[in-house]
Amino acid sequence: MSVAIVWFRRDLRLRDNPALQAAIEAGHTVLPVYIHAPEEEGAWAPGAASNAWLHRSLQQLDADLRRTGSSLVLRRGDSMAQLQALIAQSGAEAVYWNRKYEPATQPRDAAIKRGLREQGLHVESHNGYLLFEPWELATLQGGPYKVFTPFWRNALSHWRLPALSAAPSVLVSPKVDSLALNDLGLQPQLGWDAGFWAHWQPGESGAQEALEVFIDGALNGYREQRDLPDRVGTSRLSPHLHFGEIAPWHIAHALESQRSAGRDADIDGFLRQLGWREFSWHLLHHFPQTSDANLNPGFDGFAWAPVQPGLLEAWQHGRTGIPIIDAGMRELWATGTMHNRVRMLVGSFLCKHLRMHWREGARWFWDTLVDADLANNSMGWQWVAGTGADAAPYFRVFNPVTQAQKFDPQARYITRWVPELAALPLKSRFAPWLSPTLLAQAAPLYPTQPLVDLAEGRAAALDAYHRRR
Repeated sequence: MSVAIVWFRRDLRLRDNPALQAAIEAGHTVLPVYIHAPEEEGAWAPGAASNAWLHRSLQQLDADLRRTGSSLVLRRGDSMAQLQALIAQSGAEAVYWNRKYEPATQPRDAAIKRGLREQGLHVESHNGYLLFEPWELATLQGGPYKVFTPFWRNALSHWRLPALSAAPSVLVSPKVDSLALNDLGLQPQLGWDAGFWAHWQPGESGAQEALEVFIDGALNGYREQRDLPDRVGTSRLSPHLHFGEIAPWHIAHALESQRSAGRDADIDGFLRQLGWREFSWHLLHHFPQTSDANLNPGFDGFAWAPVQPGLLEAWQHGRTGIPIIDAGMRELWATGTMHNRVRMLVGSFLCKHLRMHWREGARWFWDTLVDADLANNSMGWQWVAGTGADAAPYFRVFNPVTQAQKFDPQARYITRWVPELAALPLKSRFAPWLSPTLLAQAAPLYPTQPLVDLAEGRAAALDAYHRRR
């Protein structure tokens, strides 16, 4: 029987895996392979939190494969060279993979496909990551979208979910050399991620469990509760989606099966969030510079403040003196994630009150988020900075105190992540600098003043906005 390499990348699952399914249906003996080549990701090689998750996801994928009689072959180095070596060792006649869409990996994959085909191999790539290919939807003029609502309207008009496919029960693979998982060097040396795993279960089974928990719990009332950081009101599926441990159409199928008069609005609300994920990849494909450069060139002359390392570090580690901001940054450090509403607040504070370039925030999130996704991260930061597609206007400056009072009215989220403020009266937990005596007594080590006066920071941001060249 002929051998086919199935090259796993951002699709670390066995069910609903188009490349794996195609290789099996073609009658091949499957050789499952993962090649660690961060150097080929360009300027955006995966960060520490992503690597920590990847280690556990690969471990789980290998365990799942072993239950079928196979195992995951691990290699490190130049992808083409490693594929060539595997072809020579296994006698493989075909290579299958699911596509990646980053600006650095698309041309690499095209070159590999061309080179292998020139050597006479059968090569196929599939869409295992998105509901729509990034080039599939276009405006009436044939161009890319820059506004979400018409993009999503078009997507819904073409809504066709792929059929579900089961995981193979038996896979017999040829024996070839493999690295040990620890040889990939994915785990943080200092164990910084140790606290993550009380909150997460990487791998396909963890993704399935997260989906079931969401459907039974947070999906009910999702549209109203997704903005409240003091409760589990979101799906917590984003890292599983990022690593391809679950297919987006699998989630959509599961939600569609739950439709009823009382749940339609919540289901549609979550599907819309999947739509934003699709939109972000559409944007990055058509505007690949936006991982580093403003989509809106009107901000190219904007007077961002020079980076002051002390201020940036205080923001990074939750020492700004503004409780909702500090809570979000501490949650990120401790768990590898941050509530979406709070992400907007910490981003607005950095880009507007501190007036630091959105790239500073994007880089920190890239290194510390377990769901760090180049398209979503780039779009999210450009959205909050006002420089991207369908963005919040720059002159919309979130007031973190009033936002905390609105979305965390009992300060439960603040108290969880900034516990030294728990002894303060509720009102004082939102702006403790206004109660200096109480603050000194209850939390003497907490900053006595915010990094910047909120009114002055807002005024400076608006002045810089109006003085744009």
